[in-house]
Amino acid sequence: MTIRSTRRTLLVTGAAVLVAGCSKYGDGNESGGSATPSTPSTSAGASGSAGGTSGGRVLAKTSDIPVGGGRIFKEQKVVVTQPAKGEFHAFSAVCTHQGCLVNKVADGTIDCPCHGSRFHVDDGSVAHGPATRPLPYQTIRVKGDTISLP
Repeated sequence: MTIRSTRRTLLVTGAAVLVAGCSKYGDGNESGGSATPSTPSTSAGASGSAGGTSGGRVLAKTSDIPVGGGRIFKEQKVVVTQPAKGEFHAFSAVCTHQGCLVNKVADGTIDCPCHGSRFHVDDGSVAHGPATRPLPYQTIRVKGDTISLP
């Protein structure tokens, strides 16, 4: 059997590849999560000390997160921020606009490289669109000088 490629076949195939490469968040290629913030992101209060059980995967030392900034953990798809000394928050690193991973935390915002959305480091709210929804909160544990996922 001979398969003959025509210009039309190649254009249709190319379009399918292009669409697959631009898939949206929630298509099974990204880890899920609600796009609506739920509860504060740490089990610690504003003091930065956590109670409860230990465990979980260690992300960083508290000293690794700059005051007024944050750090992105691409593998876990989470960004941890420290808006004020000893106050830690965590958000999904998946932009709520079209599912790109954020790539930078600077000047008080968490920035997405795809379309320019920026989110505030203190609460994940939108600082600059096109995103219209905040980054969802993620749960972290701050115990002593260690930040971990539960």
